[in-house]
Amino acid sequence: MILKGKTAIITGASDGLGEAVAFGLSREGVNLALIARRRDRLAKIKKQIKGVKVEVYPCDLKDIHQIKQTVKRIIVDFINVDVLLNIAGIWQKKMPVEEIEEQIISDVIATNLTGLIQITRLVLPVLKKQDEAAVINVSSTSGYKIPPGQSVYSASKWGVRGFTEVIREDLRETNVKVSGIYQAGMKTGLFFKTGEKFAPGVFEKFMEPKDLAAVIVFMLARPKGIWLEEVRVNYK
Repeated sequence: MILKGKTAIITGASDGLGEAVAFGLSREGVNLALIARRRDRLAKIKKQIKGVKVEVYPCDLKDIHQIKQTVKRIIVDFINVDVLLNIAGIWQKKMPVEEIEEQIISDVIATNLTGLIQITRLVLPVLKKQDEAAVINVSSTSGYKIPPGQSVYSASKWGVRGFTEVIREDLRETNVKVSGIYQAGMKTGLFFKTGEKFAPGVFEKFMEPKDLAAVIVFMLARPKGIWLEEVRVNYK
């Protein structure tokens, strides 16, 4: 895909991987519709990006009404959308399932899985109108491994994997390419927002968001006849 002049929607764009991808794509000339809950962070990122059109949309992916209104606004603002990057996600602190609070279960599934499905459903009709389009869903290694203590988080990420693989087949004869990314730990605030603690030296080994962002930009920039349907990324 020739990226210059394309438009991408990025969820989870206020920090971590979403922010890094926004900066990476902007350097390639991609216009950006940035979605996240934190209006202040989105506004700060918008000010830092130059040379392309950037609009920000505060939205909680747990709320279908907010998602619908956000997608409507994006279509009005940009008319065409070429790429949907589903990056938003929240962590579930490692613990036995019987100890996980009801609200945390609802929030993790709604943010990581249901919200991703809903926004994809609403954006696909626009993507199908383009000569070339893409959906990239960022899952996790927890979407294909069986990590102890991550029952709810893994359920959401296995769900993302299943959804990704089915819509890839559903859309195979269309102009919309679909890929799933299954990455190991990244150095973001995702874990610490829940009070998660790691053994000494573990977090320090995690990958940098900008490095995985470079992989995503690389994927999108492949020639039209090539597509990476699944990418698994680990740290050393």
